[in-house]
Amino acid sequence: ILHGRDTMFVTGFENLTMGYNKYLRPYFGGEPVQIAMSLDIASISSIPESDMDYTATISLRQRWTDPRLVFHGNKSFTLDARLVDLLWVPDTYIVELKRSFLHDVTVGNCLVRLFSNGTFFLSYIITTTVACNMDLSKYPMDTQTLSVFSSGGYDENDVTFTWLWGNSSVHGMEKLRLSQYTVERYHTLVSRSQQETGSYPRLILQFELRRNFLYFILETYVPSTLLVMLSWVSFWITLDSVPARTCIGVTAVLSMTTLMIGSRSSLSKTNCFIKAIDVYLGICFSFIFGALVEYAVAHYSSSQKHRPANELTEEIEEVNITNILKNFITSYKQKVNFTSIEISSNNVNCSDLTMKSHEKIKCVLRNKMHRIIGYFTIQNPGNVDHYSKLLFSLFFMVVNVFYWAYYLYF
Repeated sequence: ILHGRDTMFVTGFENLTMGYNKYLRPYFGGEPVQIAMSLDIASISSIPESDMDYTATISLRQRWTDPRLVFHGNKSFTLDARLVDLLWVPDTYIVELKRSFLHDVTVGNCLVRLFSNGTFFLSYIITTTVACNMDLSKYPMDTQTLSVFSSGGYDENDVTFTWLWGNSSVHGMEKLRLSQYTVERYHTLVSRSQQETGSYPRLILQFELRRNFLYFILETYVPSTLLVMLSWVSFWITLDSVPARTCIGVTAVLSMTTLMIGSRSSLSKTNCFIKAIDVYLGICFSFIFGALVEYAVAHYSSSQKHRPANELTEEIEEVNITNILKNFITSYKQKVNFTSIEISSNNVNCSDLTMKSHEKIKCVLRNKMHRIIGYFTIQNPGNVDHYSKLLFSLFFMVVNVFYWAYYLYF
């Protein structure tokens, strides 16, 4: 094969490109050109959730027939890649492309092959970064569906795109080894994009990736569960051990907060999704904080129960003496017979004749308030820890059953 500036000479046929107009498609003004495509996925290097994209290295192969390139014989020739600059090629591109480049080490990685019937085979090796919409609501138990779109600037009256062998047109998916994902399935589609200037053909490759969440089990789920169990240790410590129980509760809360912040550090702050891992960490934090509140309630109830028995009695005596002196001064000219003043540790006798009407009302209201407070008062604070041992563990197991069932099977 000999090359001129604008012509190509091949033994057996001369001046193949003489009079060739690369600006006009094959069958110009007639039937559309059929572009058959196939892909070879070499690697998918990264799928960062923070950027909502993925980077892949693929070999893009296109095949079409140009009757202007028919020559005699039944041979095929592998040609120099620079021949592409002299011939018409479809303007295939990837929709939602962020960035890409052609491999050119050591020379441009482009394969050109010409068959005697005018079939032209063109293959590029490209690395491309494509935007994708990710649903992170079930992260890290999610399954992402990613797509590669191939389209062109010609409408369907000029060019039609097809997959060369259907799903078999895509190679290399079974051999992919990703750090966080496993390829579940993939399939090819042929679609159209309707726009103002016409209907444009589009090829779609969709592949589902399931995240390997064993890493997250060991890094996040197990530590958070152990922190919840650590907070339950305080239920077996006596109520009088204030420093020990407080230290366990506060340490567990702070550790859980650090774990929650670390779980979100890998994602962009703009991704404000409520994810499955956030829900679980929120549940664990609630149980840990609840254990700390439980001790506060139990300790307060215990301190109220052990108040000095005469403390309330002294308060009531002081109130009655004040009433007696006040009434004695205001009614010193009258003879008043005082009835016995009943003093008890729980109540004031509101039938005391020395009390005025508004004081009796206050006394009655005070007694009712004491009864109401006594109704909600925990009689045996030790039972709080006893019931918490059972209820906290039972509720946590029930919540876990619902959590894992929902995110794994729904």
